[in-house]
Amino acid sequence: MRRAKSDIGGTITFFLAFGAHRQMCRLATTFDTQKQAFSYLQKHRTEFERIARARLASGDLEDGIVVLSML
Repeated sequence: MRRAKSDIGGTITFFLAFGAHRQMCRLATTFDTQKQAFSYLQKHRTEFERIARARLASGDLEDGIVVLSML
């Protein structure tokens, strides 16, 4: 996974790396700050990557983006 960047509206955007390809993923959170949301993403990174890969494999995308929410 590459470094995440902050997005508007309580979300964190990150890229899932697989081979030479990168897939944009967006994680919706309920945290007050982007710092808290990023910390949460890092803590649960492995699980979010697993879920994102499964959704990507099944074609479960919204406008070409894998959309995730808090565990």
